[in-house]
Amino acid sequence: MVVNRKKTEWWMTRLKFMYKRLFILDTNVLIHDPTAIFRFKEHAVYLPMVVLEELDAAKKGMSEVARNVRQVSRFLEELTQSQDQLKMGIALPAGSTGEEGGHLFFQTEVFPTDLLPDTLPGNKPDNSLLCTAIAIQQAEPDKQVTIVSKDINLRIKARVLGIHAEDYTNDKVLDDVDLLYTGQQSLSADFWETYGPHLTQQEQGRTSYMVTGPIVNQWYPNQFLYSVTNSKTWEAIVRDCQTGQATLEQLRDFRSPKHNVWGIEARNREQNFALNLLLDPEIDFVTLVGAAGTGKTLLALAAGLAQTLDQQRYLEIIVTRVTVPVGEDIGFLPGTEEEKMTPWMGAFIDNLEVLNPTTGGEWGRAATADLLHNRIKIRSLNFMRGRTFLNRYIILDEAQNLTSKQMKTFITRAGPGTKIVCLGNIAQIDTPYLTETTSGLTYIVDRFKTWQHSGHITLQRGERSRLADFATQAL
Repeated sequence: MVVNRKKTEWWMTRLKFMYKRLFILDTNVLIHDPTAIFRFKEHAVYLPMVVLEELDAAKKGMSEVARNVRQVSRFLEELTQSQDQLKMGIALPAGSTGEEGGHLFFQTEVFPTDLLPDTLPGNKPDNSLLCTAIAIQQAEPDKQVTIVSKDINLRIKARVLGIHAEDYTNDKVLDDVDLLYTGQQSLSADFWETYGPHLTQQEQGRTSYMVTGPIVNQWYPNQFLYSVTNSKTWEAIVRDCQTGQATLEQLRDFRSPKHNVWGIEARNREQNFALNLLLDPEIDFVTLVGAAGTGKTLLALAAGLAQTLDQQRYLEIIVTRVTVPVGEDIGFLPGTEEEKMTPWMGAFIDNLEVLNPTTGGEWGRAATADLLHNRIKIRSLNFMRGRTFLNRYIILDEAQNLTSKQMKTFITRAGPGTKIVCLGNIAQIDTPYLTETTSGLTYIVDRFKTWQHSGHITLQRGERSRLADFATQAL
């Protein structure tokens, strides 16, 4: 069926040549990113009426979704309050880099409903969105009309009907997760031959070397470098990284029983790198990424106990995580905030049993457990907004399930003397609409790699058991 052009040309009359493409936004895009309407540069953005209805239905509550919906509504109210002719579109502000702003259009009349096949399955909002796209495309065949949605099934249905559809990728950090910063780099075989004669050795507590040359421009602050020559391993961390010059500081080796951390010693190179980051008082933010069984939680907890109970560097340890279930939800949980969070903290409880000394019999174990309970607090991530943590050692588990905005909300809670450790496996994301390249954990690893008070390491080798190690590889 061909749509009557007179019914769909009203909103293009004056702005016919002012845009190249028109993007129809799905509701989930605005929920995912409340600023999405400003992310399409000089192109046109179109909001169907069904999207506004779904936004209105999701505005109530204290969840992150409800907060994002209310923010979208505030943006739209600010844009429309001074506009008399919404049919002619609303000019959007230019971007921060000076690029041209686009235009925002609203659906102000009903389109024909018989544009879709009668047997098309699906819910009414999705079909209404598809119908709108077909009507506009038939009215303006020389323009490219695109549906932007985080819903994979909607995008598939659109392509089946010949409608161009895309995922919302503005928050995509990397094109490929394999490009994610790993926090370590192997030095080339000719490094010592090329730079060895020019290294300036310094002795200030630990041995450090001053390196000058173009290779320094490839390094990041607190990045780990290592070389293996004649079965001998040399490991260092990059300090004071500047243009053309950097200081390499030799690492402490925690693989020896003499230098264990709360009874835990590093079992591989990456774990040794992680402990160096976790125990460094000059590093305020640490991210550990790795598959299950690589030791992320155990290392973070052991380093926290050593610095809280032994060194008195922090007042207490705060542990939290995102409460996203893997299977069916078990419903509401009774008790206080800490009691409600206990079922989600099985990983920490298991690791505390490993770290808790067994000497002294039942009385000794009970005394140690009571001490740990007083210095380790379990908190819900849902109540972090507005808080400030002073001199705390904070561990965030399952960080891959947070969006970039949720991650920002969490990290900005840190006050003076606080250290934040984020743990996660970007291959195990349970949150809808998040992928490996759009996860908040990927986002902060990429954004913090140039800051001199942060560090990251990707743990490669599983150390849990041979069964878990094989399952990680084979499954």
